[in-house]
Amino acid sequence: MPHPSVVSRTRDYYNSQEVLSFQRLIYNHSDHCSIGLYDGQESIHEAMYKTVEKMASLLPLNESSVVLDMGAGYGGAARYLAKTTACHVDCLNLSEGQNQRNRELNQKQRLDSQIRVIEGSFEEIPSENEHYDVVWSQDALLFSSDRVKMLQEVYRVMKKGGHFIFTDPMKSDDCPTEVLQPLLERIHLDSLSSFDFYRNTATTLGFEEVQMIELTEQLTQHYRRLLEEINDNYEAFLKACGKDYIEHQKRGLKYWVEAGEKRYLNWGILHFRKCLDEKHH
Repeated sequence: MPHPSVVSRTRDYYNSQEVLSFQRLIYNHSDHCSIGLYDGQESIHEAMYKTVEKMASLLPLNESSVVLDMGAGYGGAARYLAKTTACHVDCLNLSEGQNQRNRELNQKQRLDSQIRVIEGSFEEIPSENEHYDVVWSQDALLFSSDRVKMLQEVYRVMKKGGHFIFTDPMKSDDCPTEVLQPLLERIHLDSLSSFDFYRNTATTLGFEEVQMIELTEQLTQHYRRLLEEINDNYEAFLKACGKDYIEHQKRGLKYWVEAGEKRYLNWGILHFRKCLDEKHH
C-alpha cells in the first residue's frame, strides 16, 4: 500500500540507526519516549513515567478493557497499563526497530499475552468498528499525514462511551506560521495541530470534551532537560550517533525550547469521550 510522504518519512526517521541509538542514550534505556511532567530534580525517565501515571489516573480501566496506543514507541505506557489495570493493549506503531524492542520487553516481562504490537498508519487503523474502550496516544499524532482522517478513524474504532486521551506538541492558536518552520523542517512535518483544531474537529465528529489540561511549560522543560543531557554526556552521544546528527539534534531542541518560552507552542493532556448516542453524528 503506498504510504503518504509524512508516514514514510516518519517511518524512515524512526527506523534509522542514529535515532534508535540516540533514544537509547537520551532516555537512558527507558522504555518511555514522550514528554515528561517535572516538578523538581526527577530524571527524564521519572518525569516521562509521571505523564503515563497522570493520564492513566483519568481513565476507568480494568481487566476487560481494550486499549489502542497510537504511536506506542517502545511500549512503556502499554506495559504500565497492562500491569496496573490488567487490561489488554494494542500498540500501533510504524518503526520496526521500536516494535522489535517493544515485543522483546513484553516477552521479558511476561506481558505478551496482554499486549499486541501491530504495524500500521493512523489513517487506516487495522481494526474493526467499535473495538476499543480507550484510545491513547503520547506525542505521536503530530506525525499523522491527515489529522481529520486520523480522528475519524479513532472515532470509528472506539466503543460508544469510550475514552480518547492523548498528548501532542501543538502550536498556539495565534502562532505566526513562519516561526515554526525550522522546527517543522527538523521533524519533517508540514504543520502542527492546536487545542482549537482538536476541540473543534473532535466535537464535530461526535466526541464530547471531558477536559483539556494545559501544560505547555512541561514541554519547554522537557526539551531543556534533553539538551542538558546531551551537553553533559556529549562524548557518548558523539560516539553513538556522530557529530552531524548530534549537532542537528541540539539545534532542533533549542528551537523547541525557544518556541516554548515564547508561547508559540502548546502541550497538554486532551481527553474526549465518544458520545453514547449518535445525535451528534
